Amino acid sequence: MEIIKVEHLRKEYHIKKRTIIAVKDLSFVVRSGEVFGFLGPNGAGKTTTINMLCTLLRPSSGKITLNRFDVADSPNEVRKSIGVVFQDPSLDEKLTALENLDFHARLYHIPKKLKMERMKMLLNLTGLEERKNDLVNTFSGGMKRRLEIARGLLHFPKVLFLDEPTLGLDPQSRSHIWSYIHQVQKTENLTIFLTTHYMDEAEHCDRIAIIDHGGIIALETPVELKKRTAGDYICLKTVDMEKAKTYIREKYRVDVLEEEGSLLFESENGEEFLPGFVREAPFLISSINIRRPTLDDVFLNLTGHGIRPEGADNRSLLRAKVRMKTRGAG
Repeated sequence: MEIIKVEHLRKEYHIKKRTIIAVKDLSFVVRSGEVFGFLGPNGAGKTTTINMLCTLLRPSSGKITLNRFDVADSPNEVRKSIGVVFQDPSLDEKLTALENLDFHARLYHIPKKLKMERMKMLLNLTGLEERKNDLVNTFSGGMKRRLEIARGLLHFPKVLFLDEPTLGLDPQSRSHIWSYIHQVQKTENLTIFLTTHYMDEAEHCDRIAIIDHGGIIALETPVELKKRTAGDYICLKTVDMEKAKTYIREKYRVDVLEEEGSLLFESENGEEFLPGFVREAPFLISSINIRRPTLDDVFLNLTGHGIRPEGADNRSLLRAKVRMKTRGAG
């Protein structure tokens, strides 16, 4: 059953006689109970889209239905149906964790008895029960994120929006946040809509919409998306790098990159390719392994550039070269 339906969504900004299109003709459906990911680089249109879904921004055109309510016609009903954890911190740091939750509960007119039950349950669920009476300005970034998630769930939302939920956190804190996200989804039986530009976070999603320059270019499960890549990566080490590089390029007609003392190139089916390659190679191989395609490879394969705003890494450059050759051959 669908809980969000987006039809031909568009958002334009008119600045000094210029029209900037932030989101163009988005159409997709989010199913009830799933973790739905919006994956794309900074500036792709992720936050603009989430702001329109949450009634914070009016679309230029198109239609959004959330929990059977039209977002344009029934914004108050939509707000009652959602919880939001914004990209930027929104807690009152001069209040305690409990006071932040209590203030939110009052805004939503949650009855006192139910409010106390929910606050206790959510503080336990997010591991903050022992710090409930501490001021938020004494919390770490990860703890603040957990409190924001607890606050977003306080009023029984049907959908929890998470806009870059682990942005700026260290890897350990990011891992902890995701364990709490999975816990609350299971406990609360809710739908989670998240935006991210972290590839490893997208792996947590049931389905992923890849967005670039304001448009969706793919919408599938992580497994299905990975099937879109051309093949596997072969990574090998040898004492004769130049000889190996020349041999691979000439025999297999592929690009070879040197990366941290290893040679990296692509093969359609790594497991079938490897035995023959090792048997025939006219140089001594110190080590060799196969690396499966990642979502980073998928994104580059679909867009021609890396997910990171600073540009592509060596693996991305390899993928880009392969794409350009394939297009040229077509």
